Amino acid sequence: MASPGKEKGSIELTDEQLKQIVAEADTGGRKPTGFTAQLLLMVALAWSLFQLWIASPLPFSLGIFVLNDTESRAIHLAFAVFMAFAAYPAFKRSPRAYVPAMDWLLAMAGAFCAAYLFLFYRELADRPGLPTTTDLAVAVVGMALLLEAARRALGLPMVILAVVFLIYIFFGQYMPDVIAHRGASLAKGMSHMWLTTEGVFGVAVGVSTSFIFLFVLFGALLETAGAGNYFIKSAIALLGHMRGGPAKAAVVASASTGLISGSSIANVVTTGTFTIPLMKSVGYRADKAAAVEVASSVNGQLMPPVMGAAAFLMVEYVGITYIQVMKHAIVPALISYIALFYIVHLEALKMNLQGLPRREPLPWQRVTITTTMTVSGLVILSAIIYWGLGWIKGLAGDAAFLIVGLMMLAAYVLIVRNGARYPELHMDKPDEKMEFLPEIGPTLKSGLHFLLPVAALIWNLMVEQLSPALSAFWATLFLIFILVTQRPLFAFFRGTGQFGDAVREGFQDLFSGLVTGARNMIGIGIATATAGIIVGTVTLTGIGLAMTELVEVLSGGNLMIMLILVAVICLILGMGLPTTANYIVVSTLMAPVIVDLGAQGGLLVPLIAVHMFVFYFGLMADVTPPVGLASYAAAGIAKSDPIKTGLTAFGYSGRTAILPFMFIFNTQLLLIGITDIFHLVLTVVTATIATMMFAAATQGFFITRNRLHEGLILLLVTFTLFRPGFWMDMVYPAYEEVAPTELGRLVEEAPPNGNLRVWVEGITLEGDEMSKGVLLPLGEPAASANERLKKMGLTVMAFGEDVQIAAVRFGSQAEKLGLEQGFTIKTIELPSGERPAKEWMYLPAFLLLGLVWFMQKGRARRQATA
Repeated sequence: MASPGKEKGSIELTDEQLKQIVAEADTGGRKPTGFTAQLLLMVALAWSLFQLWIASPLPFSLGIFVLNDTESRAIHLAFAVFMAFAAYPAFKRSPRAYVPAMDWLLAMAGAFCAAYLFLFYRELADRPGLPTTTDLAVAVVGMALLLEAARRALGLPMVILAVVFLIYIFFGQYMPDVIAHRGASLAKGMSHMWLTTEGVFGVAVGVSTSFIFLFVLFGALLETAGAGNYFIKSAIALLGHMRGGPAKAAVVASASTGLISGSSIANVVTTGTFTIPLMKSVGYRADKAAAVEVASSVNGQLMPPVMGAAAFLMVEYVGITYIQVMKHAIVPALISYIALFYIVHLEALKMNLQGLPRREPLPWQRVTITTTMTVSGLVILSAIIYWGLGWIKGLAGDAAFLIVGLMMLAAYVLIVRNGARYPELHMDKPDEKMEFLPEIGPTLKSGLHFLLPVAALIWNLMVEQLSPALSAFWATLFLIFILVTQRPLFAFFRGTGQFGDAVREGFQDLFSGLVTGARNMIGIGIATATAGIIVGTVTLTGIGLAMTELVEVLSGGNLMIMLILVAVICLILGMGLPTTANYIVVSTLMAPVIVDLGAQGGLLVPLIAVHMFVFYFGLMADVTPPVGLASYAAAGIAKSDPIKTGLTAFGYSGRTAILPFMFIFNTQLLLIGITDIFHLVLTVVTATIATMMFAAATQGFFITRNRLHEGLILLLVTFTLFRPGFWMDMVYPAYEEVAPTELGRLVEEAPPNGNLRVWVEGITLEGDEMSKGVLLPLGEPAASANERLKKMGLTVMAFGEDVQIAAVRFGSQAEKLGLEQGFTIKTIELPSGERPAKEWMYLPAFLLLGLVWFMQKGRARRQATA
C-alpha cells in the first residue's frame, strides 16, 4: 500500500539525489576531492575568465591576446571537451570520487584536437582545402572524442543522430533516391567538418562562444548572489493568499528564475523544492503540483530579456538583432504564462482550494496592485528603463552610459542601506509547514538590488543597443561588483562588526559563481558543437532540399499537415536532445521546409515566425514523457509517478503548443504588422483571452464544469480570436496584385520594419525551376528604395515591365529567404483596400463567449442554491 500522500508508481528523491540529477544533466556527476577537485575548479575559472576577456574591449585596447572568431571557437570547445571528460563519468558504474587516468588522457586529447584550429591557425590558412595526414588524423580523432563527450554529457540519442548524418555524408550514393548524393571522401568530409567553420566550428559554436556563455554566466552569478531565493520568496509573499496561491507563486517564481537559469531541470529543483510541498499542503494532487512546476520552469526559457540558449542562435540564423528577437518573443511568452496562471486558477476552482493566510490581511486595492506588478514585473521594469530613463541617452549621447552607470551605483548603495533594516532572506525548509505568508514589505525590500543587473542588461540591449555579448559583459561586471560588495555593505549598514568575514565571503561567492557558470556551459558547448555536424551535413550534401521534397510528399501539400509533421519531429527529437541541440537540428532541417512549402501554398511567413515555431516545440524536450528529466525531477520532489507527472505537464503545456500554430497564421502575435498602440493593446488582450479560453476548454472548466457544446464553443472562440482573418478570407480576398514596376515606390513608402509580399520565379543554382512567394523585411527607411533593399542584401534592376534580382549579398537576409541572382519578380501583393479589418470578427467571438458565460453563470448559481 502506498504511503499517505504518495501515488502508486511514484518515486521519492532526497535532496542529494535531486542535486545529482541536476549535476548529471547540467554540470557533470563527478565530485572529486583533493588536488583533482582544485584543478577542475581552476579550469572552470579559467574558462569563465577567458570568456570575459574576449567579450571585453580590453584585447583591442591593449593589443594583447586578440583572437578572431575561429580561434575563440576552438579554445571555447577545447574547454568544453576537457571539462566533459573530467566532469561526466563514462558509465553509471564509473567512479564519481576521482577522475580515472583514461579520462584524463581523453580530456587532454580532446582539448588538443578542439584547439588544433587555434594552435595551427596560420598553417591551416595557408593550405585551405588541402589537409595533410596530420590534419585528417586530428579531425578523425577529434570527431570521435566529441561524440564520446556528447554521449556522456547529452546522452546516446544525440550521438546516434550525429553518426547517422556522418554515415550519410560518406555513403550518400547508397541512400534511397529521394535523398541520395555522390558521397564525400574522408578528406573532403572531415576537412569540411573539423577544419573549416562550416561544421563543428560553425555558427552554433560561434554563438555559444560569443553570446550564450556570458548569459549563462550572468545567470549563475545572479543565482549565487541569492536572487533565486529572493524571487521565490517574493512570489510566495505576493500571491500565496490567492486561490491555489502556492501554485500561482510557483508560476511567477519560475518565470523570474527562468531569467537566471538556462536549465529547466535546475529551475524545477531550485523552485520546486519549496513550491511543490506548498502546493500539496493547500490541496493540489501530487502529480498536478509537480506538473505545474514543470510547465512553468520549462517556459522560463521563453521569457526575455534572458531567454534560452536557442534564442541567441536565432540572431545568427534569422539575421536580426537580439532586441528584435526579444520583441517578437515577449507577447507569446507573457500570454503563455498568463494561461498557465489561469490553468492553476481553474484547478483551484474545481477543487475549491484556498490560499495561505497572512498574519495581517491586506486591503484588496493593495493586493490587486502588488499582484499586477508581480505578474507583469519584467514588462514594467523594461518600460521604466526604456521610457523613464531612455531620454538621458538622447540628451547626453555617449555620456549616458557613464551617467546611468553612476545612477545605478548610487541606487545600489541606497537600496542596500534600506534593505539592511530587514532580516536576511533564508530559504525555508520544504518539509516545514508554512502557517503564515512572509510579509510583503520586508521580503521585497530585502533584495531589490538583485533587479539592478537585470536593469543594466535591459539598458544595454534596449537603449544603448549594444551587441548581446557586450550588453551581457557590462551587466556581468556590474553583477560581479554587487556579488563582492553586497555582504560587506549589509554588514556595514547592519553594524554586525563582521566586515572582514563578509569581504572574504563575497570573493568566495564570486569564485563559486564563475565556476558554476563554466560548469553550466559544458553541456551547451558540447551540444552546439555536435549539432554542428548536422548543420555541416546540410551545407555539404544539400539534404535540405531533399527534406523539403520528403515532407511535401508526406503532407500532400497541405500546410496544416506539414506544420503538424514538423511539430511531431520536434517532439520526437525532444525525447533525446536538449533544447539547444534540438533547435539547431530542427531549424536547420525543418525551418527551410516550412518557408518553401508555405510559400508555394501562398502562406508567406516571416523567418522569425518559423524559427519561433520550432523553438517552442523544442522547449517540450524536458516535458515530453517518457524521457523528460524535468518531469522526473519534479515527480521526485512531489512523490508522484514520473510518467503521470509528464503527461499532466504535457497537458498543461498544450496552451504553449497552440501558440506556434497561431503566430504562423497571425504574425501580429509576434508584434509584426502592428500599426499603433490601440492595435497593440487589442492584439495582446485578444490573444490573452484566446489562450485563457483554450485553457478553459481543455481543462473542462470555465465558471463551472463545461458541457460538451460549451467546450466546443470555447474552442471556436479561441480559434477566431487567434486567427480572425480565416473567416474574413471566406468573404473578401486578402490581397490585390500590383505590377512589379511599383517596387521602388512601395519600398520607399513602407513603414519602418515593414514587410512586402512579392512573388518570384526563376531557375535555382541546382537547375530547378522555382516559383514562390517571399516576405521582404524592409527594416528602417533609407535615402532611396535601392539603399533600403541593399540593407537586406538585395539589388534589383528593371528591364521594361520586368524586375530582376541582380545580386544577393552572401549571408544577408535576402539569401536566408532563398532569393538568388537572376530570379524575376513577377508580382507584388498588397492588402486589399476594400476588405474590412479582420478584427471585426472579434465581435461574434465575444458574443459567443458571453453566451457561454451567461449559461454557466446561471448553472453555477443554481448549483450553489441546490
